Amino acid sequence: MQGVIIRQADISDIDTVTELEKSCFPVSEAADRKAFELRLLNYPECFWLLEMNGQAVSMINGMTTNEKNLCDEMYSGTDMYAAHGKWLMLFGVATAPVYQKWGFASQLMERVIEDTKKQKRCGIVLTCKEELIPFYSRFGFVSEGISDSEHGGAEWYQMRLTLQQHI
Repeated sequence: MQGVIIRQADISDIDTVTELEKSCFPVSEAADRKAFELRLLNYPECFWLLEMNGQAVSMINGMTTNEKNLCDEMYSGTDMYAAHGKWLMLFGVATAPVYQKWGFASQLMERVIEDTKKQKRCGIVLTCKEELIPFYSRFGFVSEGISDSEHGGAEWYQMRLTLQQHI
């Protein structure tokens, strides 16, 4: 699609990504400005932003770690972050409601997978609600069942995309 670019987000995008998150998730599940500040200052290489004609439309963010499973403590701290970690943990995949079903999240996910392969990581782990399992399965993610996560009081399923054997 013309006018679409994918780039790494940086701290100057904090207002934009905070508002995009608020438009996509219930308050109990949405990351707040403080969480995005932590992520953008400490691991901006794990934050992708898709823009159409200069407007932020979709984003994916997370962190790299050597931990094998995503846990709630990762959302608000940097203790488990490892720049050369084996796994990319995805915290959020969000597309502005008006642009949902346009394929932007898919386009962005393909880029994240491509970048993760280039970095020779073992793979990508995320949690999602049950209704999104088919979406992530299209990219090769496999459900590992209900996660231990209690984030936002929701039931989450952990999904894993293995890109190469454990190092």
